[in-house]
Amino acid sequence: MAKILRSTKQRPAARRTPTPARVPELDRLIHERIRLAVVSALAVNDSLTFSELKELLQTTDGNVSVHTRKLEDAGYLTCTKSFHGRVPRTEYRLTAAGRKALQHYLDHMEALIEAMKARPQ
Repeated sequence: MAKILRSTKQRPAARRTPTPARVPELDRLIHERIRLAVVSALAVNDSLTFSELKELLQTTDGNVSVHTRKLEDAGYLTCTKSFHGRVPRTEYRLTAAGRKALQHYLDHMEALIEAMKARPQ
């Protein structure tokens, strides 16, 4: 059997590039593609119905339902259910907290883009 020899000599520390101050985390709730699309669409419209969101996003009822529920639970949008005649109508509006979260997200993304542009090649 071969004996494995291990060196007790320490290797020099690898060169580390200085890192800037810790970059804050992205808002994972908004960062997801469908939820970002919902929040963005509501930012430029006073309100949108379930059907309008579904058509705009070209996705399924289930996707719209799940993602809007998560945004509603976070306080980023409100959901109002009513009837138009005998037809149910679900309408969504962006809240002040949702607008603030979207603006923070966009500012964060712009800062990341600018940092990458300023980075030496």
